Amino acid sequence: MTDEPGNLKRALRAELRERRRIRTSTERESAASSLTEHLMQLATDLDVHFMAAYLSTPDEPNTRDFLRWADERGIRILLPVSREDGLLDWAPYDGADEDQDILGMPTPTSELLGPIAINGVDLILVPAACVGRDGMRMGWGRGYFDKTLGSMEGCPPVYAVIYDDELVDEVPTERHDMPVDGAVTPGGITAFAHD
Repeated sequence: MTDEPGNLKRALRAELRERRRIRTSTERESAASSLTEHLMQLATDLDVHFMAAYLSTPDEPNTRDFLRWADERGIRILLPVSREDGLLDWAPYDGADEDQDILGMPTPTSELLGPIAINGVDLILVPAACVGRDGMRMGWGRGYFDKTLGSMEGCPPVYAVIYDDELVDEVPTERHDMPVDGAVTPGGITAFAHD
C-alpha cells in the first residue's frame, strides 16, 4: 500500500513553501494590510473576547498587526508553544519579548499554560499550507493543530490564515486531518459549510 496522500502532501508543501519564500516584500505588505482588515472583521462579527492565534513567521501571512489591534481592544489572546510530545502549551500574548519553541516558531515569553488553557476561547486562528474549498486544512506536517482540534470538546470556530492562492479546490487528506470552519485571506473571509 502506498502512502499516496502523504506523498502528495509532501510535494504540495514543498511547492507552497517555495511560493511563500519568493513573495516580494511589496506583495507581503499589501497582503498584510487587507488580511488585517478581514481578521478584524471576523473578530468583530463573532464578538470575540478570548481567542487562540499565533505569531506569524516572515514567510507566513502577517497576523501580528491583527494581534496588536485585538490586544488594544482587550481581547485575551493565547499563543501556541510546541512541546516534545506533539501537544501545544499556550502562553498569553503580551506584545513584548519573543522566544522560539522547539520547532523554531516564535512564541511569547509570558507564563506557560498547559494544553487545556485553550478551552473556552471564542475563536481559533491556525496557520496552514493551504485549505480546500471543502474546509479541509493541510498544515505543515507535524500534526500539532490537528491533535489540538481533534481533542477539544465544544470547539469554537476555527479559521485558517492563508494567502488567496492557497485556497484551493481540494487538498490531499488523511484520517487524522481536521477541517476548519473558514479561511481568512487578503481577499476576504470564506466560511465553509460542514455536514
